[in-house]
Amino acid sequence: MSDHSGPLPGVLLEGRPAARALLRGSDAHPGLLGEMLFYPWQGGTLVLTRAVGLPGDGFFALHIHAFGSCRTGGDVAYLGAGGHFNPAGRRHPDHAGDLPVLLSGGGRAFSVNYTGRFTPGQVVGRSAVLHALPDDYRSQPTGGAGARIACGVIRPA
Repeated sequence: MSDHSGPLPGVLLEGRPAARALLRGSDAHPGLLGEMLFYPWQGGTLVLTRAVGLPGDGFFALHIHAFGSCRTGGDVAYLGAGGHFNPAGRRHPDHAGDLPVLLSGGGRAFSVNYTGRFTPGQVVGRSAVLHALPDDYRSQPTGGAGARIACGVIRPA
C-alpha cells in the first residue's frame, strides 16, 4: 500500500473517469437509475457505482457483460448484453466481469471497489448489468444472480 499517498485514491477526488455507464431500469423497474464510473488505478480499475430506485433493501449482483447492448429479447431483459465479460475463460466468480455485490438501503446504493481484472479501456463497448438477486459466488456460470433489472453500455467518459 506504499504506492499511494492517502486513504482515498486521489483519482476519485481529483481525476476524471476514463469510462462511464448510465444504468436504466428494465420495464419492471422504470424508476431504477444508476451510474458507474471507471477510473484507471494501480494497473486496474476503481469502479464507483451509485444507484437509486432499487427494489428494496439488500444485495444485488453487479457484473460487466460481454457485449455493449442493452437490447431486450422476448421476455428476457437485456439479452443483448450476453454473458459475463470473461476473456480468460474462467469459472464464476473468477470472470473478469465479476464484481462485488451492491448493497441497497432504502432503495439507494453507493459503492467503490477496486479490480485488477480489467482496465477501463478493456470494458469500453461492453455493458454493466445489475441483477435482481445477490451473487452467490458459486453457481455456474452466473452466480445465481437472477433477472437483469438494469443495464448501461460502458462508453468513454
